[in-house]
Amino acid sequence: MPSPRVPANEVRWPRRVATLADARKYIDALGFCVLFPVNNVALPSLHWVVTRRRSLVFDKLFLKIWRWKDELPRRGQAFYAKYFRTRGTLISLEYLPYFLAMREAACSPTDHARFYAGGRIRDDARVIWEVLAEHGPLATLELRHLCRMETKAGNVRFKRAMLDLQARLIVAHFGREQETGAWESNRFELLCRAFPKQTAAARSIEPGAARAKLAAKYLEWQPEAAPVQLSRLFGWSKDETAAAISAARPVSRKLTGKKRG
Repeated sequence: MPSPRVPANEVRWPRRVATLADARKYIDALGFCVLFPVNNVALPSLHWVVTRRRSLVFDKLFLKIWRWKDELPRRGQAFYAKYFRTRGTLISLEYLPYFLAMREAACSPTDHARFYAGGRIRDDARVIWEVLAEHGPLATLELRHLCRMETKAGNVRFKRAMLDLQARLIVAHFGREQETGAWESNRFELLCRAFPKQTAAARSIEPGAARAKLAAKYLEWQPEAAPVQLSRLFGWSKDETAAAISAARPVSRKLTGKKRG
């Protein structure tokens, strides 16, 4: 039976991903990807290499992928959060320091006051950060309770602040926990504590060098990508994108040459 045509944004992968170890190899090879296909995010998905389909079907394969997104960060094997366009994103341990350096997010647990004073986060995000810094990894309902965001309006504020903290690479998913008799709750932890080695490594990387490294990795898989595609994906200015691509092209050609050889 012939292999299905590879959709736009996806990559050709030699075999279907069937185990957690396979999933980690795929994430490590790509550097970063989305969990499920996203139309306005030009990245490959873990879902495609597991199911070989773009459409989402709530079946055993969907549930397997859903479990992996919790298991990988819990084991410290990959970062997961709602990052690109607030959608589920997986980042390898190798490339996480470059994302942190790009976003200047290699912080410490007690940096919430500094980020808030500098206008980088809002007060609700500061409260969540401070509670996680004090109590460690927490499941959603307990975290909301300690943040005093238990009401319906408080839940709206909580969700907005949590998306902001994930997009700024401050908070990471850290497994799941059965808090009630219904669905399991997400557990969250400060990224700097969940991935201390990657956070420490990011402190010695300049943002410009990080952008070049990320551009090189992206162009390894998408060599014909237009500058505007990288700019939209990473949120870079026109000048930042041009500099990153200029620095990345030789690296990308070397990577591609090794791969073909």
